[in-house]
Amino acid sequence: MSQLETLRETIAEPMKDIRLNLQNVVAAGGALEPAQRWGVALASAAAARHPELTRAVLQAARAEVGAEVVDDALAAAALMAMNNVYYRFRHLIEKPSYTDMPARLRMTRIARPATNKADFELFCLAVSAINACEACLRAHEEAVLSAGLTENHVHDAVRIAATLNAAAVSLELTEIASSTPS
Repeated sequence: MSQLETLRETIAEPMKDIRLNLQNVVAAGGALEPAQRWGVALASAAAARHPELTRAVLQAARAEVGAEVVDDALAAAALMAMNNVYYRFRHLIEKPSYTDMPARLRMTRIARPATNKADFELFCLAVSAINACEACLRAHEEAVLSAGLTENHVHDAVRIAATLNAAAVSLELTEIASSTPS
């Protein structure tokens, strides 16, 4: 049994829907190729910031896809941790003076991913959904569609992101519930 499967089984019964969704979204099927599915899952797990879940998804991803996908997924999670804060700030404040200022943040990996631009943008889109950055979501969705992927790809990526985020919350709640005296 994989580390991800073992971890999934620990999710408490009240969160059974998340346990089942986690199994379903990483299974084959849908619009996403394995590299896209596992890249989105890994980037999303990293964005959800649950170390045990991230390690489990990392192990599963390494068993299914190449090192380039893993590297791009982790790079997407890290870059979006920065960009989603910065661009969400600019979007929420809505002052042209901030919009006109150069970001001066290094993000060359977005332009030169190890895999391909479409998949990297898809990973970034999933993380941006978790981090709730409207400006980044719009930009990455446009980039994904412009690169030849479809709205079905976007939809499946966001379903995975939502489920991985919910799995992280469910694992935390399971741990809290099991360690708190009745």
